[in-house]
Amino acid sequence: MTGVWRPDPERVRSTRIVRFAQWLVDRGHARLDDVTDYRALHAWSVASPGDFWAAVAAFFAVDWTTPPQAALAERRMPGAVWFPGGTLNFGAHLLRAGADDQDAVVLVGEDGSRTAISYAELRARSFAVAGRLRELGVEPGDRVAAYLPNCVEGVVAFVATALVGAVWAQTGLDYAAPSAAERMAQLAPKILITGTGYRFGGKVHDRRVEAATLRDLLPGLQHTITIETAGVPAPGAGWGGTGDPLPEPVAVGFDHPLWVLFTSGTTGKPKGIVHGHGGVLLEQLVSPGLHMDLRAGDTFFWYTTPNWMMWNAQICGLLHGATIVLYDGRPTDALWRLVADLGVNVFGTSPGYLDASQRAGLEPGRDLNLSALRLVGVTGSVLPAGANAWFRDHVSDKVQLGSMSGGTDVVGIFAASAPTTPVYDGEISAPALGTALQVWDSTGAPAPAGTPGEMVITEPMPSMPLYFWDDPGGGKLHDTYFGMFPGVWRHGDLTEITARGTVVILGRSDATINRHGVRIGSAEIYAALGDLPEVADALVVGVEEADGGYWLPLFVVPSGKHEPADLIRRTIAERTSPRHVPDDVIFVPSLPHTRTGKRLEVPVKRILQGADPDRVIDRGAVDDAAALDALITAARVRRDPR
Repeated sequence: MTGVWRPDPERVRSTRIVRFAQWLVDRGHARLDDVTDYRALHAWSVASPGDFWAAVAAFFAVDWTTPPQAALAERRMPGAVWFPGGTLNFGAHLLRAGADDQDAVVLVGEDGSRTAISYAELRARSFAVAGRLRELGVEPGDRVAAYLPNCVEGVVAFVATALVGAVWAQTGLDYAAPSAAERMAQLAPKILITGTGYRFGGKVHDRRVEAATLRDLLPGLQHTITIETAGVPAPGAGWGGTGDPLPEPVAVGFDHPLWVLFTSGTTGKPKGIVHGHGGVLLEQLVSPGLHMDLRAGDTFFWYTTPNWMMWNAQICGLLHGATIVLYDGRPTDALWRLVADLGVNVFGTSPGYLDASQRAGLEPGRDLNLSALRLVGVTGSVLPAGANAWFRDHVSDKVQLGSMSGGTDVVGIFAASAPTTPVYDGEISAPALGTALQVWDSTGAPAPAGTPGEMVITEPMPSMPLYFWDDPGGGKLHDTYFGMFPGVWRHGDLTEITARGTVVILGRSDATINRHGVRIGSAEIYAALGDLPEVADALVVGVEEADGGYWLPLFVVPSGKHEPADLIRRTIAERTSPRHVPDDVIFVPSLPHTRTGKRLEVPVKRILQGADPDRVIDRGAVDDAAALDALITAARVRRDPR
């Protein structure tokens, strides 16, 4: 029987999501018989999207410089028109909630070093840097590019950029300069803000040469600001300038560009996804504020890097008056100690980190004081059912382990837990508020409960992309999301909705295994191997071959010297079905991932079908390019020993 975690009824009553539901009822916005009934609240949110998002703006007291004329003027996809006429500033909202003497940002280095700034300091420094940007000629709509590690200066620079109405874009300092330029050069930024070094694996990595190379690769760049990071010195580093702070935030339209987030670049040139001030604000009021129950005075730590949209989401903890925690370094067991030492209330991580903790035999619940912890959020890949059981036994059976799925596309969530929802092992609790999530078959008909199909979103959301950068006419955006089902967002995840309304993500639909007419999610195979101590990592792809054949290889990193192919085949057959058993189990010393830890199923599949690796994957977007080469070589040798 599937394990289940249920919320404490007493605590539920004090959550923000219940207070929001009661607020809706008290003001006559919605009829809800039980304000703790998440399903009823969700049903109202998707039946009346304009009313829902207007209520979010009112409940969280969005500070409009100019009030909007309506909430949802044109209800269509793509091209929905949200809050026309409304003006505001996202950066101003980041600075308004926290108490002056409260820590706003805490940076923890891999070496244990800590740096913190208060909300008062963050406000002063952000307005000062915003004034410096204006002094350098930055106007609304200009681009500010950052090449930084996880650092306090990155938060200040982002807030300052938003305050002046400029457009923020960032890559981590660990990216090679050509890979960073492949993203940033598209934007022709006016300003580059760069660091000097970062910490990882017990070392400080000097990146001054790479930063100089990137500067030379950005056409039209007018100014470079160098900030000392990780203790790597740079003569003359600092913000510079003697001008006055920005007198007040620049009011911009709801759809004014806030930032450009880039796709991973593992399936071609990275696409720049543009989001607006208002859409991001509303989404980030709902996802941490209602789904994670993040509140003023909380401590919010999501392990992430500047290469991933979760960095942006982490910064949005400031919207709620929380203290946000940044970590610069490799994710070791130090993360659990950090959660305990800082009294973290909401901790975000990945399935990979939970798996590494389990394999390392860690006992966070026994060895550490985690009494402040309420929620551990998990995203980035599919959370296997076994992780829930390990978490209950070795971390806490009181803390909610909330799996969620969304993406860079909407800088938010499509499916998630909430403080009012139970958590079933291997399942995501529910579609997110304001997300009209359905599962359709290839003809566009809703799939029966428990039947895999395409995840679709049938109603617009304000945080959907405004456009792709350098996509005149919107053709790329249309083909990416609306090419299969006109007017309906198709996300590309093979998904099922269970009879109880929970969501199960089975993997990317464009990497779906379709063996002998039976569609198999790669997540099922990973889940079957999840608790095998002999398997350190795995990657499975289904390859349609030119001669009509079908090849199902499973690449495995063994945890020891033994290569347990028979054990792996037997385990998969017993825990899934004989159809899931791979044609070949290929052992490799390591596997490549994106820099955010995701498996490279789609590009590896295309390479094994004969595509030129350099055309389908940007090696700079891969955490271990040598592992990618070894994988390709091993596969080719296996198939053609000559």
